[in-house]
Amino acid sequence: MANERTFAGWMRTGMAAIGIGLGFNALFGKLEPAWVPRAIATIFILMGVFIFWAAQRSGCAVNDRLSAHQAEPLKGMKLRLVAAMFSLGGLALAAAIWLLDIRLD
Repeated sequence: MANERTFAGWMRTGMAAIGIGLGFNALFGKLEPAWVPRAIATIFILMGVFIFWAAQRSGCAVNDRLSAHQAEPLKGMKLRLVAAMFSLGGLALAAAIWLLDIRLD
C-alpha cells in the first residue's frame, strides 16, 4: 500500500508542476515577446509529464519486487494508464497554451 501512496504523491507533485505552469502563463501571459511566458509554462508542464512517467516507472519497479501476502498491489498497467492520462492532459494544456490566443483584458 505504501507504493500506491508514493505513486499518488509523485502524481500530486506532477500536477503541481503543471499548475505552476498554467498559473505562470495566466499571470504573465501579457509579457512581450508572447512566446516567453508560454515557453516557461511549457517547461513546467513538461516537468510534470516527466514526473508522471518517473512515478509509473518507479511504481512498476516496486510492484515487480513485491511479494504480497494478503494485500494485492496495484497492477503495473493501471500505473501506466494513470501516468498516460495525466501526461496526455498535460501535453494538451501545453498545446493549448501555444495554439489558443486567449487574452484576458
